[in-house]
Amino acid sequence: MSPLSDEEEAKIQAGIANDPDNPEWTEEELKNARPFREVFPELAKKIDEEIAKRGRPLSATTKQPVTIRLDPDVIAKFKATGKGWQSKINEVLRQAKV
Repeated sequence: MSPLSDEEEAKIQAGIANDPDNPEWTEEELKNARPFREVFPELAKKIDEEIAKRGRPLSATTKQPVTIRLDPDVIAKFKATGKGWQSKINEVLRQAKV
């Protein structure tokens, strides 16, 4: 990315100066700023609890991550099947019963 021209920088600075809902902080405000978690510890805890509830539910059998080297054409073929291509490889290996 190329650096901003003086004209682009002036336009950005003018936008900052003309935004009454979000004025640029003063040096005093910056000096007195504190982290969100320090100012609102109870709210931060609730947010963390809500985030922890999200995501995929735990499975009865968890898969184990491994590193495996496969030929590029094999990977391309499975990736072309779309989302869940790694699980499809798992199923093919399961059916092979090697």
